[in-house]
Amino acid sequence: MKVNIYYGGRGLIEDPTIYAMNTITGVLEELRVQVTRYNLYEQKNSITVLSNTLKEADGIVLAVNVEWFGIGGYMQQFLDACWLYADKEKLKSIYMMPVVIANTYGEREAEGHLLRAWETLGGLTAEGITAFVENQAEFETAPVYRKIIEKKTEDFYRIIHQKGKLMPSSNYMVRCSIPVSQPIDLTPQESEQLSRYVSDDARVQKQKKDIEELTELFKGMMGSGASEERYEFEKNFRDNFCPQGRDFKAVYTIYFTDVDKKLVIDIKGDVLRCYYGERDKSEVDVAAKTTREVMNRIVNGRLTFQGAFMSGDLICGGDLKNLRTFDRLFTFNILA
Repeated sequence: MKVNIYYGGRGLIEDPTIYAMNTITGVLEELRVQVTRYNLYEQKNSITVLSNTLKEADGIVLAVNVEWFGIGGYMQQFLDACWLYADKEKLKSIYMMPVVIANTYGEREAEGHLLRAWETLGGLTAEGITAFVENQAEFETAPVYRKIIEKKTEDFYRIIHQKGKLMPSSNYMVRCSIPVSQPIDLTPQESEQLSRYVSDDARVQKQKKDIEELTELFKGMMGSGASEERYEFEKNFRDNFCPQGRDFKAVYTIYFTDVDKKLVIDIKGDVLRCYYGERDKSEVDVAAKTTREVMNRIVNGRLTFQGAFMSGDLICGGDLKNLRTFDRLFTFNILA
């Protein structure tokens, strides 16, 4: 048996949907089910061809986090792709369990949206998991919530294993009354081509990736605006560095979610290394996520690092002591 999990959230550390998915995965793997997870935010340029991954699945989990309203754009894109490109005959035998965790109002509406969409596609639905989570730590540590998730997952496993029958739904009749294009059987090469055509920025993203790989060898040949912005941050940190003593050591990473780049700031005494790249998680003292807009406000002296963290504009994990030290390490002057 094979179950695919499609996650439509943003991958934030504090998203309780991730805890629910991990619990579901653990239960299914104990039952000897092959589980594959697809994070749609990581594959946003190839969501269209992810419908091909349904071919070998017996069941799927559609998991979303309602942060303000609805199921989010990534999941809607995936459902649109299923309508346009998935094998509708195969969908008739695939069971779907919705998982909707809300930080605000609307988990029931989002669950209903997923159920109606999957039934309209012709698939089979199972009872889902919905919750409103006000306190993430309480939700993730409460045994009663874990037992509920485990029980729902076991019921999902049983309905797939026993090929349980469902009552007829009017949503299925909608699909029967609307002409749908025939599914396209694509090779991996054709899927890649299709992804390029239907993803507006696929070619741009590929070019950016190629540029990143060649940066170290051809720094002088890079004249794009993205490159200038990249080195502008490095220069700002170097020019405003204030060492905190010879014994101070810390590694900060700042991931820019809007451009998919990570800035590494390595400090050893009065020596600063600042570059874009990766760093082993075990060596990182503070890991942060934000956008270029927020970072511009910080380096322009209009917002402090800790102030961005307190306001929610910057998400941070690791040693909070080093987090507070950041604003002493870099004293940015307010620009007119």
